[in-house]
Amino acid sequence: MLNRPEFRSHRPAPARRAAGFTLIELIVVVAIIGILASIAISQLYGFAQKAKQSEARELLSTVYTAETAYFAEKNTYGTLSDAGFTPSSTPKYYTNVGDSNFTFTGATSFTGSCSRNIDNDVTMDIWEVTNAAREPRVLSNDIQG
Repeated sequence: MLNRPEFRSHRPAPARRAAGFTLIELIVVVAIIGILASIAISQLYGFAQKAKQSEARELLSTVYTAETAYFAEKNTYGTLSDAGFTPSSTPKYYTNVGDSNFTFTGATSFTGSCSRNIDNDVTMDIWEVTNAAREPRVLSNDIQG
């Protein structure tokens, strides 16, 4: 008798949660992804700028090598063309490497530089090499960080 349909409970079945994510959960995930992307993009931009600076170091290291080899043969420093300086590839950023950017003091020393505005602000990126210092050094760093 209790099994008959008229004696069964007429309570509705418990509501089942629909499969999927709520709007708030999706907004939180999108916000987190946005924050992480903005951090990653700023870091990548900095790495790209520093990679551009490596061209200056490579160019001036080649100048140093050419000038010291020329000095070993001639006992004097010469112009870049006299020393046989040729970049290993066409400079893309630091295109002002030439005799006009090099100073020769007598026959015993040289100082050379190259510069470029890497990130289009008011600060120039200036690099220098001398006969006394094998490694090029930065005189004015255009890239902060």
